[in-house]
Amino acid sequence: MPTTASRHVRLFRNGRNQAIRIPREFELPGDEAVIRREGVNLIIEPLKAVPLRDLLTQWSPLDEDFPDIDNLPAEPVDL
Repeated sequence: MPTTASRHVRLFRNGRNQAIRIPREFELPGDEAVIRREGVNLIIEPLKAVPLRDLLTQWSPLDEDFPDIDNLPAEPVDL
């Protein structure tokens, strides 16, 4: 869809929040979005999912010594 597409919509109240119904042709994928203000304009963008692998590569390794844990057999359970 070209970026020049537009449509007149109405604003309404949802509790204490101002809301807008997004017309079908402007629907965003997913369940979440990011909203920001640029001057008098509001920009709504879909929240891009970050693959877990990419997220993990952003983290630095922990400099932590973890205690040794005994590898004990599981305790029997009466059913």
